[in-house]
Amino acid sequence: MESSTAPFALVVDDDVLVLMHASDMLTDAGFQALEARDGDEAKAIIAEHGEEIVLVFTDVQMPGETDGFALAHYVAERWKEIRIVVASGGIRPAPGELPIGAIFIAKPFTAEVVHDHLRSLLPEGKLPISLRPRP
Repeated sequence: MESSTAPFALVVDDDVLVLMHASDMLTDAGFQALEARDGDEAKAIIAEHGEEIVLVFTDVQMPGETDGFALAHYVAERWKEIRIVVASGGIRPAPGELPIGAIFIAKPFTAEVVHDHLRSLLPEGKLPISLRPRP
């Protein structure tokens, strides 16, 4: 694996099993996964590592002041280069709830679905080598 040069992805979910599953899925794809249990913790991580993070993969419903939609808008307004995936099993975004460019994935999701979305969402230079198109 390309650990030292792998792009960073921040996974945000209050459900430990989903957090581990999503982190493993992104790590297996070649990302270095950072983890947060809620939107407020995610903001702190982004403040520290924002220049290195290429992807935020967040749940919608979480404890604290910042849910997934609010986190998505916070990131989109401050870090234009970070791509955003919002996932939920219970809530679908209404028009305008997601920032422009963010995508929504319904839970439960598979690695194949996530990887396909990431290939279309991230520029090739920010994709881990394993997700880049083969020459």
